[in-house]
Amino acid sequence: MTQTRAGLSPTPAKLTALMAGVALATLTTTAIAEEKGKPTFEAGVVSVLQNVNDQGSATGQTHTRANYRGDVTVEMPVGKVGGANVTAFGHVRFGQGTGVALTPTYTATPNSITFETGAGPDDSFAILAQGYLNFAWGGDEKKDRVDFTLGKLDVFGFFDQNAVAGDEAAQFLNNVFVHNPLLDSGGDIAADAYGFAPGLRLAYTGMGSGSQWGVSVGLLGSGNGANFSGGFRGPLGIAQVEWSPLRDGEPSGNYRVYAWTNAHTVGVDGNEERHTGVGLSADQKVGDFNLFGRVGVRTEGDGMFNDALTVGFEVAGSAWGREGDTLGVAVGSLKTSAAWRDASLAATSGAYTASGQERIAEIYYRIRLNEHIEVSPDFQLIQRPGGNPNADDVRVIGVRASVGF
Repeated sequence: MTQTRAGLSPTPAKLTALMAGVALATLTTTAIAEEKGKPTFEAGVVSVLQNVNDQGSATGQTHTRANYRGDVTVEMPVGKVGGANVTAFGHVRFGQGTGVALTPTYTATPNSITFETGAGPDDSFAILAQGYLNFAWGGDEKKDRVDFTLGKLDVFGFFDQNAVAGDEAAQFLNNVFVHNPLLDSGGDIAADAYGFAPGLRLAYTGMGSGSQWGVSVGLLGSGNGANFSGGFRGPLGIAQVEWSPLRDGEPSGNYRVYAWTNAHTVGVDGNEERHTGVGLSADQKVGDFNLFGRVGVRTEGDGMFNDALTVGFEVAGSAWGREGDTLGVAVGSLKTSAAWRDASLAATSGAYTASGQERIAEIYYRIRLNEHIEVSPDFQLIQRPGGNPNADDVRVIGVRASVGF
């Protein structure tokens, strides 16, 4: 799952020490890389403040929570091996705060920025989120390319990507819009507690006259294999085919179809079982609008929901004289599975029988203050949370602030 956390004033002493350490490591990396190529360094901190209504709260009382998450990445060419250009990539993540607590829902979280280490809320230690080597053959302009990636990965950096709904730091916050709901909120990636896993990926990208296309396959550790406490048996296997029409050499849209299987997912009874599914992720520019849609269908195994649909758009503020701003709107539907419908009455101690669809909507307005700072008011509505026909609507209102370099 996507894990993140953000708070509006991330100034503890440990965070200061961490950033000093990162800066020192970056300078050292730069010195080492002088003979190999120029490294790329990126850093950002995102903070979220949210309030949930009393009917939608897990405690039955309205409450407000703040959190923050920071990410630092370094990408560096490290020479050639067997004719391949090799790039090393490192990603460190830190943060505090778990966000607002909701009544039971199918969505994993209304705040995909939440991130906190197992050390607890009083600590802001960093983790190595990703660390891998990428071997690339070809890839010059208008030439085909082969990539082989090996290390600790974020599966969503390579599969199920989406230009409109894929970056919780700038776009939608609800987890069902950030990634395919079956893979993330539904738990089918079965990654470690922070959403990452060791693995490998092989990809081929082909260039056409007016489009580009690609095929890729990945194997990633799941269950105990995701956090290095077990073997690599029964990993997450995922394959993707994608196609992108080009306009002036740049994609005007992206269409991705993928399938996955994972032996270490969890069924509605809490026992481990294999889940298999198929998905579609698409985005397309139409005038000032950038549209998106995702579909997910589980074909083997059962979760609380086995079918998911999310659609929406973002539109640039140029239409009203704010070219740097963006308005985003999304709606989604997660359909209660027959297995959870049959098991829910007993699982909820007779409280309700799950049925129908959980419906989610989100709207945000991203205000660009300058090239480094953005602020985004955000509102979310969840109806029939967890497929509960008796549940009141969940309403979450908040604001996100981000600083990036």
